[in-house]
Amino acid sequence: MLRMSEIPIELEPQLSIQPLSQPELERGLQSLPLFQLPLPTQDPSETHQQTSLQPEIQLSESNPEDQLQAKPLWIKHRRLLLLVWGFCSCAVFLGLMYYMYHKLQNRSNNQTGAVTPCLSPACQWASARLSTSADPFTQPCDYFLFTCGSDRLSPESGGRQRGEGIPGHPQNQNEKFVWPEMREKSKEREDRGMREERILDRKTVLLQYLREILESNDKLGSSAVQKAKGFYRSCLDRTSIETAGAEPFLTLVQKLGGWAVSGQWNHTDFNATLSMLMRDYATFPFFNLYVGKDPKEIAWGTTKRYIQIDQPDLLIPIEWNSKTQKSQAKAQTLRPFLATCQKYMALLGASPSSRMIHVGMFVSLSSELAVATAPLQYRLSKGQLYQRMTIKELQIQAPAIDWLGCLQAAFHPLTLIEDDHVLLHNLPYIVQMSPIIGKWLNRHELSTSGPLQTYMVLNLLHTLMPALDSRFSETANNLSVALGSTEGVAPRWKHCVLETERGFDSVLTHLLSERTAHTEAEEIIQNIFSSFKSKLHELKWTDQKSFLSFMKKVQSLIPRLSTTNLSSEAELDLLFSEVSVSTHSFFSNYVQLLSLWQKRRRKLLTEQTETADILSVTPHLLGNELLFPMGMFVPPLFHPTYPRAVNYGGIGFLIAKDILHLLLPSDIYSQSETVHAVGECVWAHYLTVTEKASRGGAFSLSAAQQQEVWVQYSALQIALQAYHQSLKNRPGDTSISGVSHTRLFLSSFSQVNCDFDPYHEFMPLEPSFLITVICARSHLCPATIQCPNKTQQHSSQTC
Repeated sequence: MLRMSEIPIELEPQLSIQPLSQPELERGLQSLPLFQLPLPTQDPSETHQQTSLQPEIQLSESNPEDQLQAKPLWIKHRRLLLLVWGFCSCAVFLGLMYYMYHKLQNRSNNQTGAVTPCLSPACQWASARLSTSADPFTQPCDYFLFTCGSDRLSPESGGRQRGEGIPGHPQNQNEKFVWPEMREKSKEREDRGMREERILDRKTVLLQYLREILESNDKLGSSAVQKAKGFYRSCLDRTSIETAGAEPFLTLVQKLGGWAVSGQWNHTDFNATLSMLMRDYATFPFFNLYVGKDPKEIAWGTTKRYIQIDQPDLLIPIEWNSKTQKSQAKAQTLRPFLATCQKYMALLGASPSSRMIHVGMFVSLSSELAVATAPLQYRLSKGQLYQRMTIKELQIQAPAIDWLGCLQAAFHPLTLIEDDHVLLHNLPYIVQMSPIIGKWLNRHELSTSGPLQTYMVLNLLHTLMPALDSRFSETANNLSVALGSTEGVAPRWKHCVLETERGFDSVLTHLLSERTAHTEAEEIIQNIFSSFKSKLHELKWTDQKSFLSFMKKVQSLIPRLSTTNLSSEAELDLLFSEVSVSTHSFFSNYVQLLSLWQKRRRKLLTEQTETADILSVTPHLLGNELLFPMGMFVPPLFHPTYPRAVNYGGIGFLIAKDILHLLLPSDIYSQSETVHAVGECVWAHYLTVTEKASRGGAFSLSAAQQQEVWVQYSALQIALQAYHQSLKNRPGDTSISGVSHTRLFLSSFSQVNCDFDPYHEFMPLEPSFLITVICARSHLCPATIQCPNKTQQHSSQTC
């Protein structure tokens, strides 16, 4: 017989998501809205006794003589009457229990059987994925100890818990397994790769979705679409790239006038070569170019954009000396860097006798330029960012560069004049760079070796490296490893998607828009934002004035899906009409991509509207609009055919978390006692269940950790409240794998709770544990999460 505790009861949609106390919960289980069954508040036997015996009492009181005559008969049949009364009471009680059981069973059947299953291809995929994932309701004891997306922690799996590395974290106490140092290091990269592959990192999810679009065999797309797909396929064609080798690059160098390394240099003009690199190949050896607004004018509502000039991304590794307040080349990295440069020279056909000479001059020039650079934080403290001056004034400050000519080349065919303003981000570097260039130009003993030309060619090589054969990329990767980088090599498909986006971003935006369910995305955005605003009223702010000011700002925001600057197929075909994609020459395609990249920069300078970043996966503010990029609403995180529970538990939680991070003050912890209280409450649950507190492994959370715990717990509450409101407005939802509503919502959340955002390092516990907290003595969950093999009971405190 099915026990009462095993019957999954789906709850009516609730606006409040605060759990009830135990007495309130027991009363709630007897209330009409839950079971639609009016349960008695008295014992059935007592009720039956009162109704059956009361007439006899009235009779005996009204006629004493009849009482005396009937007494022998009463005494004679008393046992029989009591037996009959007891049998009737039991029958009534059993009948009532039978009615309750079948009522509950029908309720359960209506949840899992009568509810419509989702059979779309997307739902079938989600069902298969759900069946292979850990379920917090069937595996509650260990679920919250799983590393995000990995197998259960064990010596064999090499898994590591999130708290590892946090001083004093209980997961660092009383470890069962001691890992040999070498084994830990050897497994670290493999373990990281497995986690990155399994974790639903939003950027990776979007890139995978764009990959599917680019690899689709749809032949009906516009000309621009076919060119984008052709570019992507040529990037994947490693055979053609390997066969071409370095020859395409060497041919390009000859178009630039050659270089002394090969013995063929036409002594081209320095500024002419620099202008050509900036215009045609998006290469900036001596300084960087950006386009953007002036922060001082943003506050005034101005949308004008300016050319912004910054220090370059030098190829030589440098470090900042805080004592001398200067940058310098790292002594310990010079040897591998020298070896790398010599390897490049060899791959480009330089003779052994000339390699060291040219590499030595390249390193010497790079070191001189490095001394003038400074880290961003230092420049910010010195007020060196966004310094405004005219091009004419800049020419006086740094005469070695033909600024007007170079900028006109970079932004051709736009018209620029000497009186146009530019913004500088490190004027001291620009001022020092000019005499360094002048010195190397005027050294007569170097007139035939062309050090500046070699310097520019090697910078161009760095720009075009992604289009060259594997020997170049392997050389670059070896240097990265020697410099201490632990990042693995990205798979080729991901590299090719990113490169395609650089040149064909407007095409991919068009394709993504065609496949985005705009109506469904807008609905979930509006519902989550509405739930977010109601959640704000639960915060106890220390300063009521600041709270009212914040609420006024929130109320003025208009949340919506970002669909700005979408181009039609005809407009895209015209835009890319001059692009010619070669099937078997990725190098020539890549050179055209650099030209397209420059056109995008030029477009930014003239247009006043914001250009959407197709690779963005988090919302941003633009005036009074809260814009959500389309890249957030892609499978498997979101699909219009999914049950709403899956969408709200997945992307709904992520939206809520993003909104909290974006809109709330960064120091909300100090402005609201609620953040501290909830953070401590959740942490108390964690320590209780993991039994760390009793073993001396407990420690207090920092303010940043408590704030992040509160953010993620609140985001889960907001998403759940929004889903319940959605059910109230539009009753009924489909199911996956026979699971529906709240349980499916939480199962969906469990698959995306490991999203990596800039704040994830502050989360001291697995976010999946929040399911345990929200279900603790709560009417929200379809089943109680119990852990029978734990000697210590879960905390009964509600958060």
